[in-house]
Amino acid sequence: MKGYLQVYTGDGKGKTTAAIGLAVRGAGAGLNVFIAQFMKSGRSSEIKALKRFSDRITVEQFGTGRFIRGNPRPGDIAAARSGLARVRVIFAGRGHQLVILDEANVAASCGLFSPVDLLDLLSARPEDMEVVLTGRHAPPEIIARADLVTEMKAVKHYYQDGVRARVGIER
Repeated sequence: MKGYLQVYTGDGKGKTTAAIGLAVRGAGAGLNVFIAQFMKSGRSSEIKALKRFSDRITVEQFGTGRFIRGNPRPGDIAAARSGLARVRVIFAGRGHQLVILDEANVAASCGLFSPVDLLDLLSARPEDMEVVLTGRHAPPEIIARADLVTEMKAVKHYYQDGVRARVGIER
């Protein structure tokens, strides 16, 4: 089976949620799934839920949990780069049929690594492995390389009315 490169980007809600839905679907079909979360750390609700699928889904986080805006610190860069290295090992091991690089687009746009670094990593992907990249600001080079690009568009959001992220819904 040929694997494709999917990109979920845009300023709307639902990119990570869509990727996790695909991970659950894949696990249900017997696929082994690896999720690398860039820029994230900690126990969000999706991490807790995915533990129920630990026989098929592995999640590893490559973020300090502190960097969101501004210039990344050396520790943030080191965490992201260790994520790229780990995904390269996952690609070489060929033990997973679906690999999700959550927030990889944002990490590239924020300077945690370059779009060229990401493209270089993707060139090591086995042809039969499905790979999904999520996050706003997908670099044009990544969009050009992708087989499928979905852009989530924000039309209306209750954040604009001051509603904060809610456990079980946004976090």
